[in-house]
Amino acid sequence: MPVKIDKKYRIGDFSEIVGLNSPTLRYYEKEGLIKPHRNESGIRYYTEQDVRWVNFLLHLKSTGMSIDQLKRYVQLRAQGDSTINQRIELLEEVRRNFEVEYQRLQDGWTILNDKLDWYKGKQGGHIEDSESFSEYLKNLNHGYSEDR
Repeated sequence: MPVKIDKKYRIGDFSEIVGLNSPTLRYYEKEGLIKPHRNESGIRYYTEQDVRWVNFLLHLKSTGMSIDQLKRYVQLRAQGDSTINQRIELLEEVRRNFEVEYQRLQDGWTILNDKLDWYKGKQGGHIEDSESFSEYLKNLNHGYSEDR
């Protein structure tokens, strides 16, 4: 069976693959989130496994996870399975915060669409000129009553 040789990416190519610029990758390295490999000359390189790891970190970050929380997760992960409960607690905290932010975004999406529909209804003559946005919202019964 032939030995599989991982592709090695220099920082510029790796940067393009993961969608982070080189200074950000160096910052992540400084913060202990990633650990690039080094060749005999000391030049950084990354592998496909590093691509998967950075993509995972970016998924966590997209949930609103802070750099400090990411660092904590990475530290706990490096300590092995004895920290699984701590990782669960950390991820549950992130999930709770994400759910709050997600609801806020959904509320914003609803108001945006309602406002667009109200303007289009006025423009198209389906909504009386005298009907305020507040009245429109009350009629929709979304639970919003502020005129925005």
